[in-house]
Amino acid sequence: MPPEMGFDYSGMSFQEKKAAEGVSPTVVFGLSLLVVFLILAAQYESWSLPLGVLLGTPIAVFGALLALWLRRFDNDVFSQIGLVMLIGLAAKNAILIVEFCEVEHRKGSPLIESALAGARLRLRPILMTAFAFILGVVPLVTATGSGSISRQVLGTTVLGGMLAATLIAIFIIPVTYYVSQHFKRPQPAQAAAAPAMGAAPQGGGHS
Repeated sequence: MPPEMGFDYSGMSFQEKKAAEGVSPTVVFGLSLLVVFLILAAQYESWSLPLGVLLGTPIAVFGALLALWLRRFDNDVFSQIGLVMLIGLAAKNAILIVEFCEVEHRKGSPLIESALAGARLRLRPILMTAFAFILGVVPLVTATGSGSISRQVLGTTVLGGMLAATLIAIFIIPVTYYVSQHFKRPQPAQAAAAPAMGAAPQGGGHS
């Protein structure tokens, strides 16, 4: 182009450029995780239980980035919107498992048996709802026409992340629940020894 000519952005391209120059995606993802963590901590009244939920989120993010790489898409503002959405979607599946694990544990079941029971009880409902959602975003993945690339990027991000969260993370969440609660709760030997140590010795009296 001659030196006296130039170019500028307009419409949706201008909005994408302004969004890319705004808040860093790292800050957005960090705030998303923090908000979800605080909400879960208030719901469960525990600081350790939300860790069992959020530790499965990186698997969903990895699945989304892998799907973008396979389709040769860039990590743009649409994929970042999909990643923020995945934090809530992946946490939803984990919440369903962790909640039932905690209910079983409060009934008196050992920690590992509670984790296995929660995974067995919620496996079918999670698979049904997750695959219904995954099939629902297929039209975005295969979109055509004007503006189809933005829809394909968003759909691919969500599709890849949900597949990873459903096929991989669903089997890791019980493990993360067990690990997060194992170091928080006293072991059976310690719990049994605590009352014995606190009991006062009883001596025989003389009449």
